[in-house]
Amino acid sequence: MPVYLRLLRLVRPYWRRLALAMSCMALIAAVTAATALLVKPVLDDVFFRRNWQMLVLLPLVVLALFLLKGLFLYGEEYFMGYVGQRVIADMRDRLYQHLQRLPVAFFTRTPTGVIISRITNDVNLIQAAVTNALTSVLKDLFTVVGLTGVLLYRDWQLALLAFVVLPFAGGFIVKVGRKLRRVSAETQTAMGSLSTRIHETATGTRIVKAFGMEAFESRRFAEENRQLFTLLMRAYKARALTSPAMELLAGIGVAFIIWYGGAKVMAGSHTP
Repeated sequence: MPVYLRLLRLVRPYWRRLALAMSCMALIAAVTAATALLVKPVLDDVFFRRNWQMLVLLPLVVLALFLLKGLFLYGEEYFMGYVGQRVIADMRDRLYQHLQRLPVAFFTRTPTGVIISRITNDVNLIQAAVTNALTSVLKDLFTVVGLTGVLLYRDWQLALLAFVVLPFAGGFIVKVGRKLRRVSAETQTAMGSLSTRIHETATGTRIVKAFGMEAFESRRFAEENRQLFTLLMRAYKARALTSPAMELLAGIGVAFIIWYGGAKVMAGSHTP
């Protein structure tokens, strides 16, 4: 939670556009919930009762809902993109101003590549956290609330069955998040080291050539590049596991719902 609180402090100056983005997310969730509500009328009125008026009306309603969803998706992407880019621009300005105030000793003991990496790569990671992590958390939260409302409206017992998988999903997400934070810290260090190597090669190229050390420097760079690649792949593996795990847990929840809902339909207490 402290991580997201820090992110919120960064975006506070742009709260109006953030509020617009959040409004778009809430409306997207509302449209998603409304689409879910249409499933029952489609089955009951169109397929079972063969109501021609509903056959004409429901497709128009679905089309309108998806047009609205597309509009809200555009608004969400634009406003969150604006907030993210403003945050990254502000961070670069603050970092550069901070660099101007640091003593000469700092620049003596800190490799130039590390400094460059902090202003470029590390700031980009913050921008990704603002636009991706914050968007994902808020959008998923609104969607879960909307669909939960639909489930509770339809059948509260059915909704409770869907909640069975939530503790498992939450625990998995927390575990993956911790691993990604560790890998991210190691990746930042490796990226700084690689930037330092490039800077040293560029500024000392005459010395390298004078002593015929091109092959040696290439091997050093290749080794550090390989280490960075390994770290990045660890992060990708952790992220790649998230979707299959969530799909499996969602499948378990849906299977419970189908079993319970189907049993009620067969018992005659519910319609499909």
